[in-house]
Amino acid sequence: MEAILTTPAALRRAAQTWPDRTALVDEQWAERPTVELTWSEFAEAVRTFAAALVASGINAGDRVALWSPNSHHWPVAALGIHYAGATLVPLNTRYTSGEAVEIIERSDARAVVVSGEFLGGDHLADLLGEHAAAMPDVVVGVTLGASSSVPDGAVEWAEFLARATEATRAEADARADAVAPDDISDILFTSGTTGKSKGVLAEHQQTMAGSQAWGANGRLSADDRYLMVNPYFHTFGYKAGILPCMLFGAAMLPLAVYSPAEAMKLAGAQRVTVFPGAPTIFQTILDDPARPDHDLSSLRLVVTGAAIVPVVLIERLQRDLGVETVVTAYGLTEASGFVSTCTPEDDDQTVANTCGRAFDGMEIRLSDEGEVLARGKMVMRGYLDDEAATKETIDPDGWLHTGDIGTIDDRGNLTITDRLKDMYISGGFNVYPAEVEQTLARLEGVTESAVIGVPDERLGEVGRAFLTLRDGVDLDEAAVIAYCKIHLANFKVPRSVVFVNAFPRNAAGKILKRNLT
Repeated sequence: MEAILTTPAALRRAAQTWPDRTALVDEQWAERPTVELTWSEFAEAVRTFAAALVASGINAGDRVALWSPNSHHWPVAALGIHYAGATLVPLNTRYTSGEAVEIIERSDARAVVVSGEFLGGDHLADLLGEHAAAMPDVVVGVTLGASSSVPDGAVEWAEFLARATEATRAEADARADAVAPDDISDILFTSGTTGKSKGVLAEHQQTMAGSQAWGANGRLSADDRYLMVNPYFHTFGYKAGILPCMLFGAAMLPLAVYSPAEAMKLAGAQRVTVFPGAPTIFQTILDDPARPDHDLSSLRLVVTGAAIVPVVLIERLQRDLGVETVVTAYGLTEASGFVSTCTPEDDDQTVANTCGRAFDGMEIRLSDEGEVLARGKMVMRGYLDDEAATKETIDPDGWLHTGDIGTIDDRGNLTITDRLKDMYISGGFNVYPAEVEQTLARLEGVTESAVIGVPDERLGEVGRAFLTLRDGVDLDEAAVIAYCKIHLANFKVPRSVVFVNAFPRNAAGKILKRNLT
């Protein structure tokens, strides 16, 4: 495939190449009719969204935040933002409203697309309630339930689309024509070790290079039907999901809330062929007693994250589900999610115990200290408004310092063995202890804290907080966890709390986290 360097160019190619093939099927909402779009219809929906942005005063280069779960709205909005020449700012659906507002403000977003009532919460109401003063002029409400409505201060999705006119569609087309490979496609925020999140600036050409390499490695085609349980706000759902489908013509099948039952039901009904996700997802499906009731024989490709995967899991996926190909990959947001990958030809041991070789367009090596360094087409431009952090992360020779320790075998396979930083992964999400520790520092009575990741059978790792308290303070584990739940996304909340009299320290006085268990 000839390199495609912008998402508008990829969208137009998809509409021209597979005009009548299925682009997207969203049938997960009981109160709403199924949304099924061909690639030509999908492209027109994106164009209409872009035209509505133009009609709402959004200019080329503006930033638009998107805070919503997996549904047909997300790819239409995301690609519509690009088509209008603007920059996408995805927000983690597990954020609290305060965390979301911080990123909306730091990114200077001129518009926000946000979901209403969903799973007992209401992001839209939260933002237009206590945070109304921080909201931009354009707030688009995504109503996922048929009976939902939007509060004052927002425009409902369908009403927003109705703003599009022939004139603004023409302007959107002109902006799509003008999108350049080195324009910023998106700003994904990832927490830093200082506790302050960092906005990763990715160019269209960097984003597209990664998505194209990922799709080619998985041998995606217009015959594939892709089950999307990975959240769209994450590179795994966005750049290894939506964009490769657009590049290779595969059908997108979004699922907003994962459960083994819903995933298997959708996989059987839609004859799913491609199913990426964390190893725990596949473990729950394999162990589900209702699995024999579902026909999963259409599955051909399973892709997992960078975690070490038990060889027996790969064997069970192949034996019990009949999956032809299982591969693992490694990446980070600063490289659009793509550093290294196994290939369909790799044996089970290689897939289970390594992260494979560098993606096409990337190269990897180890520093003298054993840190994994990556360089190539997918490496970010830098961090938003943080030149110092950019220089610390990308050296003068263009090598991205990942913060991970690893080894590379004689076949070029990378294995991650440790982390330079304290970050741990809980349920597929990166957690940076410094951010949790800063939150704990504001809890009355806490004098010092240290947070580490500890093994968890279901989530891989979960947080454990160690605290010292001021004399006379009466604080228990339940109170600490309840406080964190108010101020942090659920995946960041420690699952256990240990109170200590003093921390183990090195000669410089720094806490020795490796001595905490």
